[in-house]
Amino acid sequence: MIDKIDGDIMKALIRNGRASINEISESVGLSQTPVARRIRRLEQDGIITGYTALVDEAELGFAVSVFVSVKLDRQVDEALETFEAAISDYPEVVDCWLMTGSRDYLLRIATESLKTFEVFLVGKLTKVHGVASIESSIPLRRVKSGLSRAI
Repeated sequence: MIDKIDGDIMKALIRNGRASINEISESVGLSQTPVARRIRRLEQDGIITGYTALVDEAELGFAVSVFVSVKLDRQVDEALETFEAAISDYPEVVDCWLMTGSRDYLLRIATESLKTFEVFLVGKLTKVHGVASIESSIPLRRVKSGLSRAI
């Protein structure tokens, strides 16, 4: 599927998503045409799914992140769809994962302050039909961030 050169190309793109084909080809030791062809194949195969800018949320005024575990009153397709549709409209929810275990969803909420988190929690999240319980955790600092070890 992917080889070491593909992995090196992806690492180069992860380090700098705006790197030119020339810069990437120099870093992986391959000429530009095969590098461009490999990138196109990785995109077509769905391995590279897009390009984005990493943004410092705190610099934009969203200094507070809160992890929220949500348990629904029942875990059936209709309840899952209702919850997912509701939270997709909330810009405060920046990440949402359907989970196994004792909780159904794990969300990361980004807000300006604890007060705005409280407004979101009380005014929106607790009002979503089917929510049985909510547990919030406030991170102190990020210890590690990264991507899959596969590359």
